[in-house]
Amino acid sequence: MSITFKLNQQTVEVAESNKDMPLLWYIRENEGLKGTKFGCGIGQCGACTVHMNDQAVRSCSITVSQASGTNITTIEGLATSEEQLHPVQEAWMQVDVPQCGYCQAGQIMAASAMLKRIPKPTDEDIDNQMTNICRCGTYVRVRQAIKIAADKLATEVT
Repeated sequence: MSITFKLNQQTVEVAESNKDMPLLWYIRENEGLKGTKFGCGIGQCGACTVHMNDQAVRSCSITVSQASGTNITTIEGLATSEEQLHPVQEAWMQVDVPQCGYCQAGQIMAASAMLKRIPKPTDEDIDNQMTNICRCGTYVRVRQAIKIAADKLATEVT
């Protein structure tokens, strides 16, 4: 028996013996996708944030068996192509959000999931929804980039 789910649009099959492995470690060690980072290991910091069926989740707190039948997207799968970054990624570069950069993949994944739910977030929305921790304190630039990305996404829709 094996566990199957989609990872960045590709079907993966995981041996039942790995069912209790945290999704974070499966993604990094078995699939070689190093953009999803280990931070705290208890689901608080958000460095390991991925999308599970378009919802931001902390992959250190999700087991491989919990991912069964879902669609998982990592930072490597967020862009529509190698030539076209996601609007949140573009905004992050435009504002020069990262300082050390360690938390940024998780921040981008959390922001892009939030913008699907809240297309025009207020400062309060961003403060309440963006619970990822940045040790460098780039929160002002994160907020600025989210607003730029929201505007880009709004113009893509219209």
